Amino acid sequence: MASFLRKLLLVFLILIILFVLYTWLTLSYSYSTGSRAGFLQKFSKRGWVCKTWEGELVTGSMLGNQEKFPFSVRDEDLAKLISSNIGKRVEIEYDQHVGVPTNCFAETEYYVNKIKAVPDIRDEILQKAQPGN
Repeated sequence: MASFLRKLLLVFLILIILFVLYTWLTLSYSYSTGSRAGFLQKFSKRGWVCKTWEGELVTGSMLGNQEKFPFSVRDEDLAKLISSNIGKRVEIEYDQHVGVPTNCFAETEYYVNKIKAVPDIRDEILQKAQPGN
């Protein structure tokens, strides 16, 4: 009986180690990298047990053909910077991590690693149209 319990414990430990290795691999290596530009529509920290930063970028024109791009953020400093840009036009750079086994790391597979504000062309047009410019 003790031999059976040892074998069962060994199998259980091997499964845990394999799960940890698989999780580490999916978080360490990205499937793709890219960037998207659009309006930062919403951004919040959510979750019951695992709190993660999740956001939504609206891409496309404001008149139609809009696409929502959901993304996640793991860095607290970057999350603060993103929060300060809600409602603005931004460009984000992200890594796509496919197959992460749990949503405790993020709810989406797109992990943002950089953000920069993009000047809104409408603001530039309005400034040029004002008298005295």
